[in-house]
Amino acid sequence: MKNLLYLFIASVIMSSCISYQKGQDGKPGTAGKNADEIATTQEKNKKLADSLGADERGMKTYMLVILKTGPKDAEITDKIQRSELFKGHFSNMEAMEKAGKLKLAGPFATKNNLQYRGIFLIDAKTEEEVKTLLQGDPTIKNGIFDVEILPWYGSAAIPMHLKYHKMISKE
Repeated sequence: MKNLLYLFIASVIMSSCISYQKGQDGKPGTAGKNADEIATTQEKNKKLADSLGADERGMKTYMLVILKTGPKDAEITDKIQRSELFKGHFSNMEAMEKAGKLKLAGPFATKNNLQYRGIFLIDAKTEEEVKTLLQGDPTIKNGIFDVEILPWYGSAAIPMHLKYHKMISKE
C-alpha cells in the first residue's frame, strides 16, 4: 500500500512537470508548445486552407458527376471502336486532371441496379462549366455513358490524395 502511495505521488509530480501555454480567448493552450510555434502552425494551416479554397470548416463545393450506362452502350459492340472511345475517355480525364479540374475519379466496384458506372469529382463552379469539360469525352458524346451532375460539399483537402496516388500507382 505504501508503494502504491509513493507511485501515485511520483506520477502526480511527473505530470505536473508538463508545461501548458495559455491559449487564446481564454481557451487552454497546447502542452509543450510556445505561442510562436502555435502561431506558425496556424499561419501554415491558414495558408494551406486558402490555397485549397477551403471555407471555415475546411470544406468546399465540387461538382459530382455520376457516369451512368448510356442509351447507346449496348449498340456499340465493335471492340476496336469501344477501345478507341475509351482511350479518348481516359485522355479527357488526364486533360481535366492536368488542368486542375478533375480531383477524384473511378468506377464503381460492382454492377448496380441504378446503372451507375463511375464518378468524377470536378472542381468547377457551375454545371455548365462541367458540361464544357465533358464535351471532350467521346464515351459521353457517343452515348456509352450518360451523366448526372450535382453540387457536392466535401473536404477541400481531397485533391491532396492525387500526389500520393501517383506515387503508389504502377501505371
